[in-house]
Amino acid sequence: MVRSQKPEVRSQRIKIFFLFSLFFVLTSCYSFTGSSLSPEMKTVKINTFPNNAANNLPSLSQDFTVALQNRFLQRTTLKGAIEKPDLLIEGEISDYNITPTSVGAATTTTSGSTIEALQNKLTITIKVHYENNVDPTLSFDRTYSDEAVFNSDLDINLIETAQVRIVNERIINKIYNDIVANW
Repeated sequence: MVRSQKPEVRSQRIKIFFLFSLFFVLTSCYSFTGSSLSPEMKTVKINTFPNNAANNLPSLSQDFTVALQNRFLQRTTLKGAIEKPDLLIEGEISDYNITPTSVGAATTTTSGSTIEALQNKLTITIKVHYENNVDPTLSFDRTYSDEAVFNSDLDINLIETAQVRIVNERIINKIYNDIVANW
């Protein structure tokens, strides 16, 4: 004897099948990459960002430029160009500062009271000129800045490179999102 399925079970299976079908139809119609780069955009040129900050880390210009180039060449279909690129990105590192952000209690020494910083803040500011030769209305000049806070009892010579990498990554994310994701 063959039993028929209960109406509730059959109804649930139909709903699940319908939901999966709808999901697959929607995902085939929409790309989740979020890229606003048009298919006509094939090439990008990213010039060296000179370090024009009063204070600076000698490798900052090269480290930032290479990381920005890698981001665009690895995460888009754009190819590097030397002449007449569809996208041109250039600019300068305009500020590099390490400043105290919070201070501790005053301590008395033989020479008087001193106040020690508990945390320091590394701030990097970068001016960016972006030219979109396919759609010039998307071109812009913007300034990007970000920071990293660290304990002042750490040796800056040992952690500076890591802190710079963190700040560079955040700034590159902002630039990339403004150009590629157009957020």
